[in-house]
Amino acid sequence: MASVFTKIVNGEIPSYKVAETEHCYAFLDINPLKAGHTLVIPKKEVDYLFDLDSELYAELMLFARKVAMAVKAAVPCKRVGVAVLGMEVPHAHIHLVPMDSEGDLDFKNKKLELTPERFKETAAAIASKYAEL
Repeated sequence: MASVFTKIVNGEIPSYKVAETEHCYAFLDINPLKAGHTLVIPKKEVDYLFDLDSELYAELMLFARKVAMAVKAAVPCKRVGVAVLGMEVPHAHIHLVPMDSEGDLDFKNKKLELTPERFKETAAAIASKYAEL
């Protein structure tokens, strides 16, 4: 059975897309720690990040770097934190979280409840900055 992320890549489940390449996809986390919390995934379903082949791993990391630069440009923050947990969805993914303090990257924090309009505005802002890079 396909993971929820594969269903997002295939268009079976909607997402707030911020960027896409032939092999990678980035979209807003719908249970964000901070506005702009973005997930970066390979389109190919592989459970564990470090099980990706070297070429796709390198491509995903370079893609994540560019997405993080776009997040930082679009969302007021001091830095963009990076986390790889991978326990909740069996599809390799990288969390990019806008941060003003290290506590912003604590996954025990209460998740934000944002309106669809806020998600759309944030996704559009990040996508616009990504396109400029």
